[in-house]
Amino acid sequence: MGQNDFTDEFGFTAPLPVTHAQRKIPDEGFATGPAVGARLPDFELQSHTGERIALHADRGDSKAAVVFFRSAVW
Repeated sequence: MGQNDFTDEFGFTAPLPVTHAQRKIPDEGFATGPAVGARLPDFELQSHTGERIALHADRGDSKAAVVFFRSAVW
């Protein structure tokens, strides 16, 4: 480990201090996304082939799972 590595209370070591915003655990009450089961607003994203896909228009009656994740410090 280098001199710029920082280890948190869980033993995770990263190049940012534990107090850096990307490493802090959000305060209680921090909105992390829509509630489970809530209908999402329609949005479009680009697929891996470059095609534009609209969440509600392109899936018909199929259900969808949308996963949100907080990016990690690599």
